[in-house]
Amino acid sequence: MSSQPLWRRPLPYRRGNVTFILMGINLVVFFLASVSPRITSYLAMNPILTIRDGFVWQPLTYMFAHSGFSHLLYNMLGLFFFGTQVENEMGSYEFLLFYLLTGFLAGVASLAIYWFTQTYYVFLLGASGAVFAVLLAFATYYPNARIFIFGVLPIRAAVLVAVFTAFELFSQMFGRGNVAHLTHLAGFLFAYLYFLIRVGIDPIRQFRSRW
Repeated sequence: MSSQPLWRRPLPYRRGNVTFILMGINLVVFFLASVSPRITSYLAMNPILTIRDGFVWQPLTYMFAHSGFSHLLYNMLGLFFFGTQVENEMGSYEFLLFYLLTGFLAGVASLAIYWFTQTYYVFLLGASGAVFAVLLAFATYYPNARIFIFGVLPIRAAVLVAVFTAFELFSQMFGRGNVAHLTHLAGFLFAYLYFLIRVGIDPIRQFRSRW
């Protein structure tokens, strides 16, 4: 019998195609929503619908709905480039748990903030929270990997996480628009806690040791 606590016991390692399956689900949902836009209102997370009207699935389903093709494209590119590598490290079962759990918790955290700040009429949608979590996982496994911004500017993965964190904090405090900066930050936070609690790795120490 394993001496590890339940939350530390790894799932069986299997290399599958979870990243591509997730991308496929997002594409199918986008196509269906383009045919019947009402689908988006059922999947995207709205505080009133979720809490008052009992649409309790929305903190999970919001990450599979997108506002437009460019929104979908950017998220799927991030999932493709980082998700395939992270899935290879974690294994498909663990990666699926990581992706869905961090995205769900980012949704729940956003829901709580919206509700207690009386931001009732927002609709949260997009895979960004989960994709940000995947980016932090990628940087934890490969902190010195070079990522080329706009295909030109090279930046280390760990530095990119730090830059994104600072940008999202600044944008949340001073910016305007429809971007869910809090959800992005929550994705980073819950990915960090996932690695710390379940995997037994401190991403910040990983970044520092490689630097």
